[in-house]
Amino acid sequence: MFTSISRPTPAPPAEANLLARRMGRMQASAVREILKVAERPDVLSFAGGLPAPELFPVQAIAEAHAEVLFNAGASALQYGVTEGFGPLREWIAGRLAAHGAAFPVESILVTTGSQQGIDLAAKILLDPGDVVVVENPSYLAALQVFNGYEVELEPVGSDDEGLAVDELEDLLARRRVKLVYVVPEFQNPKGTTLSLARRERLIRLAARHGFAILEDDPYGELRFEGERLPPLAALDDAGVVIHLGTFSKTLAPGLRIGWLAAAPHLVAAATVAKQAADLHSSTLAQRAAAALLSTFDYEGHLDTLRATYGARSKAMMAALSRHLPAGTRWTRPEGGLFLWAQLPGGLDAGEILPLALEQKVAFVPGAPFFANHARRDFLRLNFSNRPPDAIELGMERLGRVLGGLGPRVPSCCA
Repeated sequence: MFTSISRPTPAPPAEANLLARRMGRMQASAVREILKVAERPDVLSFAGGLPAPELFPVQAIAEAHAEVLFNAGASALQYGVTEGFGPLREWIAGRLAAHGAAFPVESILVTTGSQQGIDLAAKILLDPGDVVVVENPSYLAALQVFNGYEVELEPVGSDDEGLAVDELEDLLARRRVKLVYVVPEFQNPKGTTLSLARRERLIRLAARHGFAILEDDPYGELRFEGERLPPLAALDDAGVVIHLGTFSKTLAPGLRIGWLAAAPHLVAAATVAKQAADLHSSTLAQRAAAALLSTFDYEGHLDTLRATYGARSKAMMAALSRHLPAGTRWTRPEGGLFLWAQLPGGLDAGEILPLALEQKVAFVPGAPFFANHARRDFLRLNFSNRPPDAIELGMERLGRVLGGLGPRVPSCCA
């Protein structure tokens, strides 16, 4: 007869001992956390970066998928090449060329949304301790990516003309910069546009100082006012720009189709990095997108988006003038999905959000968008996802939360 020996179950190791060091630098997305509570049906949410779902070309997308499955179902459901479906890459190259950025098809890599493009660019360029310049404030999910690669973020200020290139030049005199990340068109969160003079100067600085530029352009097709400016990639003769684009804001985010365009050696490196991440993006979605774009009136669809978002932007700015307290300031975007508001009197947007949710209206506090020295008196508002009557009601609710019963003073340009 054997005597059993009872051994105590070892205590599980502490979570900190299991996680990589980089996770200590990565925070959950403030936007995604807010959406968990703000997207209730009874809440008028202006928090997410959401295009208008009623404008998704659902029928055309459904027909494109059906066509692909009927005519090439086995290929569409099989593994594909990492670089992406050839006809789709050709369409993307043609579209970029129409905007002045000439890339051969071999320099186009299809990605799973442009968010993956940010991650791939960081993966192939950045080592721990490298210096990455970002606008302050900047796109929250890009900050998440860069923190995951254990870099040193150097925030540079911005104004109505975008990234403060003078401030960047002063920084370059003191530090070696590896990458500058910029959203030149209708920046997230501010909605501002990088001026042509600053674009040209940024390209010259990159060539002189040897840093790369990551140009994130999810909103460039959504200009509803003003003159279209050339992308940074169109001004680049030195091969310093990695250009990112996406169909998430023009067709539908659920397709998860974006692209990375850059010099051949950078695309080759990004392709290897993508192989290690997901092998390739969805073959079915890529083929369906290519089929859709071969027959769909894409320009007409963009015109509808621009007109709708332009009207909603105007509706929001007018409602802000009517309902928010005197001293509130905001940007005046010429396209995209967002505007950026500064509250008067040092009000803390993070403290106001729970009160706003009680009144069934939501926004994103501005603090998480800052790489450091966070400002708490800003908030981001998404105007694209609500019709004008809902925008009016939402801003009225927000005005009540802010105690907006005093004199109304229209303002702009935070």
